[in-house]
Amino acid sequence: MNAVPGKPTGTPPNEITPPELAYLATIDVELEAPIMIGNTVDGLRKIVPIRGGRVTGPELNGTVLDAGADFQQYPIDTVAYLAADYVLKTDDGHHVLVENRALRTGSTSDLNKLMNGEHVDPERIYFRCVPRLSADRSGPYAWMSEVLFIGSGVRSPNGVRIDISQVL
Repeated sequence: MNAVPGKPTGTPPNEITPPELAYLATIDVELEAPIMIGNTVDGLRKIVPIRGGRVTGPELNGTVLDAGADFQQYPIDTVAYLAADYVLKTDDGHHVLVENRALRTGSTSDLNKLMNGEHVDPERIYFRCVPRLSADRSGPYAWMSEVLFIGSGVRSPNGVRIDISQVL
């Protein structure tokens, strides 16, 4: 069997159970126009303010507060490192902190279109994330601090949609 770049080969040992996923929620984040920092020693940098949105799912429902931003780094034309930190307010009145780290890759043309607010077919963009969720230790969402989550995202001209799953 030939190895394909970027695709793991082989199977894990039988004594270790591979992880499974359980869907948690979808977060729709509303964004404001980016604040351009410019080309730095780390590549192109910009900050995208997070201005609201909604979270819906079987385990988590509420709003995205106007309290956060997505700090973006483009070290090369085909790669974006994203660090979005923001707050959810659940429908039952609790706060959940989201610290999301993501990788978005695509062709130079497609990423430029996204950066200019144009629609790009989501199939043409690799957008995966590792959100860390945390809440008050005495509240009903404390369990979120004790598990891992992963997600897939789609960037639209005015926002981001992220489907989050718990790693079981």
